[in-house]
Amino acid sequence: MHSWIDGQPAAAVNLQNRGLAYGDGLFETIAVHGGRPSLLDGHLARLALGCQRLAIHADLALVRDELLRYASQLGDGVAKLIITRGDSQRGYAPLADAAPRRILQGSPLPSYPVEHAEQGVRLFLCQTRLGEQPLLAGLKHLNRLEQVLARAEWQDSEHAEGLMRDGQGRVIEGVYSNLFLVRDGALFTADLSRCGVAGVMRAALLEQAALLGIPRQVCDLPFDVLEQADEVFVCNSVYGVWPVRGVAALNWSPGPLTRKLQAVARTLLET
Repeated sequence: MHSWIDGQPAAAVNLQNRGLAYGDGLFETIAVHGGRPSLLDGHLARLALGCQRLAIHADLALVRDELLRYASQLGDGVAKLIITRGDSQRGYAPLADAAPRRILQGSPLPSYPVEHAEQGVRLFLCQTRLGEQPLLAGLKHLNRLEQVLARAEWQDSEHAEGLMRDGQGRVIEGVYSNLFLVRDGALFTADLSRCGVAGVMRAALLEQAALLGIPRQVCDLPFDVLEQADEVFVCNSVYGVWPVRGVAALNWSPGPLTRKLQAVARTLLET
């Protein structure tokens, strides 16, 4: 399907676009089923927060309208929405009247092995660490070189995802997912106030856990807390939930709370 720029079919951006020059922008990766974008409100809420934090004055009502029209034509697939600050001359300082650019790209839904969801995945323990920057923490901004470096660390088929830590060795997230631990029936996930991406599926599962009466906690997770976990799983807004079978010398089996939230995630993506 054609890419759109500012609501019109297009295949190229201006070389002066600040997204290209500085990564000055945000993006959302959105599953589309039957012409409907999944978890749309969550994606747009995170985008709105990012635009506010970066002072990008995008027309989010227009963004929503364009995304709905684009998804209806895409049918089934993944829509990537990019918002950049717009075009400017050389230099970090943006033009006062720079108009944000809206870019939409479509691709087929990825074909992951069914074993990932059914039997679980192993995580590669990445050596690339996430730098702390509270002003950008949680945002899905265009600066993703840490993830690029981390993903380049493994090429084998044994590992479907990587595990990323911060400079202090705390467990933060996967390369393209968020991570949850289960211990004594309670759900734990990392505090993302210093680094990491606050995933839309992560937020949805925390909300659903509250509705289901599942104890949950967002907190710092030292690496050794993994040794005490009964279950571990990763999630994102494209594939839902994958149980984690192991990382380094640690191993787990898919557990009941993982399976419960996996079913919840599947429903969220399909409705």
